[in-house]
Amino acid sequence: MRSPHKLDRTRQAAPQVFERLRAAILSLELVPGAVLSRLELAERFAVSQTPVRDALLKLGQEGLVDIFPQHTTLVSRIDISSARQAHFLRCAIELEVVRTLAVSGGDTAALPRLRAQVDLQAALAGGKPEEFMAADQAFHRLMYEAAGVPDLYDLVQRMGGHIDRLRRLDLPSEGKAKRVVRDHRRILDALVKHDPAAAQEALRDHLSDTLSRIADIRIRFPDYMTE
Repeated sequence: MRSPHKLDRTRQAAPQVFERLRAAILSLELVPGAVLSRLELAERFAVSQTPVRDALLKLGQEGLVDIFPQHTTLVSRIDISSARQAHFLRCAIELEVVRTLAVSGGDTAALPRLRAQVDLQAALAGGKPEEFMAADQAFHRLMYEAAGVPDLYDLVQRMGGHIDRLRRLDLPSEGKAKRVVRDHRRILDALVKHDPAAAQEALRDHLSDTLSRIADIRIRFPDYMTE
């Protein structure tokens, strides 16, 4: 793991350590199976082992680390079953989000922001994966906010660590970034046309793309996954 920036001393340490480690796990900077030493992390973040312990416990609750008491802590393998359940939850919620936006229009100021976000993501395609994925997440967060359910986005994010890592593994695949941008444009066009059926169809295709490629991802990264 690369040396992080110094922690913000005006905030509690444990949430910041959690955020940094979670981001490193989701970006695959910390790969499945990587050993996480409390002592080394405490030294790296210049904190005591207590906030590190608290951060690791929270990561364990999300299934992103496996904690073996008195022994070691490892970055968890990507659990395919958990990824499928997270997909099910996200799909159920976002199908209703896009239906709501297509029928009611939601926050009318949201459509220009969504279009700007898609344009930004298109410009980032082929660049740094983390920037592209951040733009992807921002597009979806904007939809939740426009539908008036921002807290549900946070719920989906907490549940989505395994499938988010699958998406990160799949992102370098040929044509993947372009498909993501294409799907976002399809969703946005349907929202502009107030066509809930088309919006839901585009969203369903979009969210299912990575799961449809699990067999190929598993062949390329067999040591990263478990059922």
